[in-house]
Amino acid sequence: MLLEHIDGFIIDLDGTVYRGVEAIDGAKETIDALRKRNLPVVFLSNRGNISRAMCVVRLGRIGIDVRPEQILLTSTVTGQYLRKHAPEAKVWTLGDRGLREELAEQGVTLAMHPEEADKLVITLHENLTYSELNDAFRAARSGAEIIATNEDKSFPGENGESIDVAGMIGAIVATTGQQVQVVIGKPSQIMADAALHALGLSPERCLVIGDSIASDIALGKRAGMRTALVLSGSSTREHGENAVDRPDYIWDSLADLLIELEREELSA
Repeated sequence: MLLEHIDGFIIDLDGTVYRGVEAIDGAKETIDALRKRNLPVVFLSNRGNISRAMCVVRLGRIGIDVRPEQILLTSTVTGQYLRKHAPEAKVWTLGDRGLREELAEQGVTLAMHPEEADKLVITLHENLTYSELNDAFRAARSGAEIIATNEDKSFPGENGESIDVAGMIGAIVATTGQQVQVVIGKPSQIMADAALHALGLSPERCLVIGDSIASDIALGKRAGMRTALVLSGSSTREHGENAVDRPDYIWDSLADLLIELEREELSA
């Protein structure tokens, strides 16, 4: 029985809870059921171009009420990483404004000019202009160490698979010859540790749920957690069954967790 072994849930967002601006069927009801049973949840996302405040609003629009401290984005964890490992660094960003807002919230100093930056943080930029790309180029050429919020190639957008952070990284690496020094996002231990700290639980008591074998399932496997692959995003059942990091469970969507919860409740 699933709940005999699991005390906390680490849940992905894109492709698991929502796709674009639309909720995935059953996601709200499942999250409500976890809350009703007092089972702790942290939402762990490789999104680095939004802030937690933005994410709270986005989830609220689909009827899911969460507190900022229940959300860990790569923008959040990048800010935590910089505050711990480079507290005096001046940071330039390539990404949407949510990254800058979250870094500022974490107490990170943002550089006024690209050439003065010690670090260049690259994330998804859905409104990218040539001027912004060129500023990031100038920061890296001037010696800024490159940190990537994640290196995903694509994500499940509202209109299908969409280019992700790897495209932004490729432009800067190819033109400057500089390499990425740190990748914050899933499946890194940095993200796993942040989620476990937020839940206050040991790995074996946690279940990771997400749509990506390469990020969600790999994170769980590497950190010693149980894993569940949902087919509501970027993976198929065949992918899951044939994966080297084979998930412990393969579900059509997050709604299958609700079925499991109700089944166990009836058999208790």
